[in-house]
Amino acid sequence: MADDVDLSRLADRLRAAVADLHDLLPVVEAGAPWPVSERFGTEPEASWGPPETLAHVAEMLPFWIGEMERVLAGAVEPVPFGRVASDALRIGLIERDRTLPPRELFGRIQVAADRLAGRIGELDGGQASRRGSHPRLGELTVAAIVERFAAAHLEEHVVQLRQALRTPD
Repeated sequence: MADDVDLSRLADRLRAAVADLHDLLPVVEAGAPWPVSERFGTEPEASWGPPETLAHVAEMLPFWIGEMERVLAGAVEPVPFGRVASDALRIGLIERDRTLPPRELFGRIQVAADRLAGRIGELDGGQASRRGSHPRLGELTVAAIVERFAAAHLEEHVVQLRQALRTPD
C-alpha cells in the first residue's frame, strides 16, 4: 500500500461503501430470517450468507479502529497489530452475532463506519505514516491499514452481500 494515501478519500470511500451497504437493508429485511451457514470459518467449503457477512462487517470495523489506535499509540515502531482470518474471537463474534436482526447489524456498521471516517479526518500526515507490523503482511502504515482492512474490505463485503442477495450493482 502506498504511504501517500489520501485520508479524505479513504473517509469518503468508507462513507460510500456503508451507504451502498445500507441500500441493501430493505432486501435483507425482506428475506429475513436468513438461514445461518453450517460452515462459516476459514475451511475451504465455508459459505457466508447475509447473516455471516453482516456479522463480520459489524465486528471488523470496530476491531480495525482499535488496531489503528494501537499503532497510533505505540511507543516503538513498528507496532504489532492485527489478526488472521482464523482468529478464534473473530469467528466467535460472527457466530454469535449472525443471529441478530439485520437492522441491528446495519446500525452497528453505520456507527462504526461514521466513527472511523471521523477519526480518519482527524489524522495528520505523521500519524497516517506511523507503522505497524501485521502477523502475515508485515509492515503497513496507518493509512495502508485503514485502506486495506477497512475501506477496501468493506467494499468487498458490499459486493459479497449483493451477490448473496443476487442484486445488481
